[in-house]
Amino acid sequence: MRTTTPAGTRRTPRLRAALLALLIAGAGTSLSGAPAQAAPRMDTSQFRGVNWADPRDNFADDPVVLSGLSLSDGYARTYTKSSRVISAFRANLGANTVRLPINPYTVNGTHWKSYRAVIDAASAKGFKVILSYWEGTGPRKDGFIDDEATYWPMWNTVVRAYENDRNVYFEPMNEPHGYTDTEWADLAAKWLDTYSSVPRDRVFVSGAGYNDHVTSVCADPRLKGTYLSLHHYGFWKEYATYDQWVADLKARIGDCAHRTVADEFGAHMTTGFDYNKPAPDNNFVNFMQAVTDTFRELKMGSVYWPGLRTGDTYSLQTLTGDPARPWLATTNQSGADRLAWAWGRGKAVRP
Repeated sequence: MRTTTPAGTRRTPRLRAALLALLIAGAGTSLSGAPAQAAPRMDTSQFRGVNWADPRDNFADDPVVLSGLSLSDGYARTYTKSSRVISAFRANLGANTVRLPINPYTVNGTHWKSYRAVIDAASAKGFKVILSYWEGTGPRKDGFIDDEATYWPMWNTVVRAYENDRNVYFEPMNEPHGYTDTEWADLAAKWLDTYSSVPRDRVFVSGAGYNDHVTSVCADPRLKGTYLSLHHYGFWKEYATYDQWVADLKARIGDCAHRTVADEFGAHMTTGFDYNKPAPDNNFVNFMQAVTDTFRELKMGSVYWPGLRTGDTYSLQTLTGDPARPWLATTNQSGADRLAWAWGRGKAVRP
């Protein structure tokens, strides 16, 4: 997620045709076991969640540190803080899913022991946990895996730790925009082959580009049985009407709503916008009303960006209370109401 204006290629739907994928040559270190059984019918509406992010937008050349946590905290303190934040996501928003970043600096070093406390605390609360790889920053922020020599060992460690925890899901990469549609499908297929012991219905394959369309990965038979993740943001256009936002979103999904979870979408929450009332001249109000109505209509799961990120005007929650025993407050109740509506509760927008 970025809260500044993206490059021109990110401002429009980039619906590139799905191409016949090439066979993968080579693989990372394999943890293959018995082939996973066929996935049951996909139910994406079960994912009702938020992203919990590092204040740096999760792009880092060192360990990620989620808002409200500290690199100096050990496992026990991290577990206590995380349990309270997860409980607040549920109490304030009705969430049951949290999406978390990982990178090799977090997993392959000493921070992994304490970072696991976040995952463990969320799973213990019955939350679904989506673990997604984020690339680095600066010149590394190019939409490619930074270093496959550290990427595959990272996933080896993560999969070994959590492949038997049914609450944990794996997303091989966030916004793989450096790759063509075909190259990205090849990489996703390589991940599935490498970790064939992971059931496919525990994997989120990102849409191509900036996760901005799922049509190409949906069409690839090698990725059958996985969930697909879509990102969608109001700042991708300077202005669009409600109907134009609905059409834009549906074009990015195609006929793949039955497999798709919008695991990033968001708008300004700390600027006073009222998302419960029509405001045709306000692009972000149009956007939030259009996408939440569409998620509900298509029975799609959705994971808001961000549930918590310090310093982000899109953040729907903010830290309150003792930093050692944090709690959360809602920054925009109308935004929370739109999430509830997308998730099958609440009330429709009325004039």
